[in-house]
Amino acid sequence: MTDNAWIGAALAAARPQAVSALLRYFRQLDTAEEAFQEACLRAIRTWPDKGPPRDPIAWLIFVGRNSGVDAIRKSRRNVALPPEDLLSDLDDAEADMAERLDGEHYRDDILRLLFICCHPDLPANQQIALALRIVAGVPTAQIARAFLVRETAMEQRITRAKARIAANDTPFDPPDAVARQERLGTVALMLYLVFNEGYSRGHADPAAAQLCDEAIRLTRLLLQLFPAEPEIMGLCALMLLQHSRSPARTDANGQIVLLDAQDRTMWSRPMIAEGLALVDKALRHGTPGAYQVQAAIAAQHARALRAEGTDWAAIDHLYQILEVIQPSPVITLNRAVAVSKSRGPAAALALIAPLADQLDNYFHFHGVRGGLLRQLGNAAAARIAFNRAIALANSPAEAAHIRTHLDALSAPALPDPTAAAK
Repeated sequence: MTDNAWIGAALAAARPQAVSALLRYFRQLDTAEEAFQEACLRAIRTWPDKGPPRDPIAWLIFVGRNSGVDAIRKSRRNVALPPEDLLSDLDDAEADMAERLDGEHYRDDILRLLFICCHPDLPANQQIALALRIVAGVPTAQIARAFLVRETAMEQRITRAKARIAANDTPFDPPDAVARQERLGTVALMLYLVFNEGYSRGHADPAAAQLCDEAIRLTRLLLQLFPAEPEIMGLCALMLLQHSRSPARTDANGQIVLLDAQDRTMWSRPMIAEGLALVDKALRHGTPGAYQVQAAIAAQHARALRAEGTDWAAIDHLYQILEVIQPSPVITLNRAVAVSKSRGPAAALALIAPLADQLDNYFHFHGVRGGLLRQLGNAAAARIAFNRAIALANSPAEAAHIRTHLDALSAPALPDPTAAAK
């Protein structure tokens, strides 16, 4: 990382914990976000000369809290500042603030905030969108892509969620055990989407890649709260198995390396071992869910020491189960990759043909379709699909990856671009 780009990465990585702690202090989403932004501006001005503080997150919380209090004072010149207990919890006295920030007490605020964002007063789609935006700092456009909706529609969802919280005076106290259980599914989905956001952008964005680590940390914490929940086991296993491949997903030039071509000796064996153990434990409960099945699919890849040893028929079968549990065009698209391996490109192309309208703005749909058409010898149609994929690429690495196949369409032997890039 050159120049001062490290500051942006550090601020992005610190956002979840810092915003969560500031929200606990101020109990207003807009105030917490504005306080964090002010702290970021101050960091941009001071860190280049003085260097980063020992604990950037604690620094941002402390500076953000002070700037937030100053902003409240300025906006209420003729009104007394609200009592301290309205700005923070009773145990947030200045006397022990430094001690709490020096420790890692504040790091669990983010899990608390996840449950708050998943309050039943909010519709499910607003809960998840709000949590992604507020907690993880995921740009609205990328949240929209995750939900396969337009950016303007997603912006409206987030705005409505904020307005409802403000209007209903939604409590920011931690939920009790019953409420946690009721909100568990939504919190798990939010963590899943945060992980996917980091994983999909991790090719070229180190700050985004850190979302994976944070999602895994929080899911492990969630598993401590719900140790007998097989779906949380499955979710944690899925993240570990996927993230174990991260070191092998790009080459020295930052180009994407597909799953079949990855150096599997670079995969993290400790992560794989932990993930496989969790998969086996979850499936023994006999109540398979979406996360468990996805983890089982990832386990099939993890168990194959070489790409040619992958049991694609088993993966196809698992995707069929997943289609029943959680019907989705993206799941069917992923299944098509397994079908192409086990039954050929023609069968896979027929499987995804009905998805054209639903996934027309989805990068991976056109990349997979182009690869299948290339395998079938239809270079002209493959070229159109690859060009569409490049137009929809989420990163330069994705665009460059498709470009290699587009430029080499006339070559007799190419790596299979339909192979899972995950």
